[in-house]
Amino acid sequence: MSQLQTKPKIFVGLGTCGIAAGAQAVYEEIKAQVEKHCFEVTVIETACVGMCYHEVLVDIHMPGSSRVIYKQVKPDDVEKIIVDHLGSNRPVLGKVLAQWKDGENNYEGIKDYYELNQNKNQNRFVLQNCGIINPDSLDEYIFNGGYKALRKILIEEKWPPEQVIKFAEESKLRGRGGGGFDTGWKWSECAKHSADEKFILCNADEGDPGAFMDRALLEGDPHAVVEGMIIGGYAIGATFGYIYCRAEYPLAVKRLNHSLEQARSSNLLGSHILGSGYSLDIKVKEGAGAFVCGESTALQYSIEGKRGMPRPRPPQSVEAGLWDKPTVLNNVETFANVPRAINIGLDKYLSFGTEKSGGTKIFALSGAIKNAGLIEVPIGMTLREVIFDIGGGIPKKKKFKAVAIGGPSGGCLPEECLDLPIDFETLTDAGAMMGSGSMVVCDETTCMVELSRFFMEFCAEESCGKCTPCRVGNTVLLEMLTRITRGEGKLEDISLMEELGEQIMSMSLCGLGKSSPAPMLSALRYFREEFEQHIIDKVCPTSSCTSLYRYEILPEVCTKCGACIKPCPTGAMMGSKKEIPYINKDLCIECDVCYEKCNFVAIR
Repeated sequence: MSQLQTKPKIFVGLGTCGIAAGAQAVYEEIKAQVEKHCFEVTVIETACVGMCYHEVLVDIHMPGSSRVIYKQVKPDDVEKIIVDHLGSNRPVLGKVLAQWKDGENNYEGIKDYYELNQNKNQNRFVLQNCGIINPDSLDEYIFNGGYKALRKILIEEKWPPEQVIKFAEESKLRGRGGGGFDTGWKWSECAKHSADEKFILCNADEGDPGAFMDRALLEGDPHAVVEGMIIGGYAIGATFGYIYCRAEYPLAVKRLNHSLEQARSSNLLGSHILGSGYSLDIKVKEGAGAFVCGESTALQYSIEGKRGMPRPRPPQSVEAGLWDKPTVLNNVETFANVPRAINIGLDKYLSFGTEKSGGTKIFALSGAIKNAGLIEVPIGMTLREVIFDIGGGIPKKKKFKAVAIGGPSGGCLPEECLDLPIDFETLTDAGAMMGSGSMVVCDETTCMVELSRFFMEFCAEESCGKCTPCRVGNTVLLEMLTRITRGEGKLEDISLMEELGEQIMSMSLCGLGKSSPAPMLSALRYFREEFEQHIIDKVCPTSSCTSLYRYEILPEVCTKCGACIKPCPTGAMMGSKKEIPYINKDLCIECDVCYEKCNFVAIR
């Protein structure tokens, strides 16, 4: 885990989630307290370890002892932690979360990281360096096995490109960006085409609501992605590469550019890499945040300086992609898998996953979940294990209702699907998709009609407008869903939405349109009764749709105190003390004042 050290090290989680929680102030306070107390210590910036709900995270590693993780650290906590831990080698137990079990002397009474409930069933394979190493240090990446796979292929064992492709095929590594295409097949098809130039592209244009897997990888272990790209480039004979990363990820862009500079200066990138005959350079291309540019051909147009719009296929990108040259596009997590898989070997890699999909999958857990953050599990683990064992279940004693998996292109799966294994085929059959890995958990207060409307609004806004089914169809579906949330829907709208959704998916040009109705269709499949309640009864059972708010007084609960009458701003609450008031519907503006003033929950 760490190089031989002679003085203490302090690691501060300065990924985006940590910074948002106040890590920069903690970092500055740590440096100030170290200077104040004259401790000889190295303070290191690291990234997200996955436990976003415990940020700000600070690790202290004393020579000869285990590395200790402190949780929810605030600037006011810093001095005591510094003085006690560095001065007396005595962790401040009230703030300690766990320790990394690394073969050194463990602290008594402190749990190991993998003894924590949320980590027992995880497998940190791709994420093994994230939050552990300094992402700006090439030396630390190399010390932890970095560029070992590249050296093995180019120098030590001199694998020919065909052997690299064969390894990718036999590993059953499938694209982690959403479609699940076979990586080895894609590389093999591109390698068949001869050209004076070929391109290897990395899709880091992560745009799904609730998705932050790629961002965390790029911020925490950028060299793993770069190494995977070089290996993929070698396999297909690429001459140049681009990492297409959205500009909204400034920290990821900064660390990527730094890692590329380090790789070039160490002859890991550029001409005759590691003294071999293979040459490749890579550049970061910043995207402007258009969701459609996550689609392969739209992404390529954007790199070329054109408007990001998809084009019809064939030809496929492996034949004529960027600037009409053979091109391979994989996403961040796919590339990060490659050197890891080569390092551990085929048999070990295939011990994770399923018969059709090798390895692990990273998911971003968010929504109504106790342990929100980044997790990594073997493909094939069930939704129940992820949400309740790792995620800790639903907070505030509320009930699980659904999980939106795969973002605006995925689907909403109910409780009856919790025991399904998470793999590409099973999720597709259930009406969802793996997607890039966003997993938004919904509790009983979530309205599935409003959630469908939200996803459809996102897709309609992000449509490039090139093809009619997506441009017009999504807008029509959005209008229909909006009417239903306002109580203006018709019963025949349900069958019409299903028919129109299927047509949009079958006729659209690119993946955005082909999947945009999926969340709505899955919600109709599993929660049809909720749509009918909005249409027939003009009621939102979760009270989420404000246009359908209807206030009622419960006479059996009302104490006739009159506390709700005077505060009503429109005089809609009528009556006097010692009698049950009534609500004038024509005057009521659904402002919630009466509900808030009632101390006896007599108004619903």
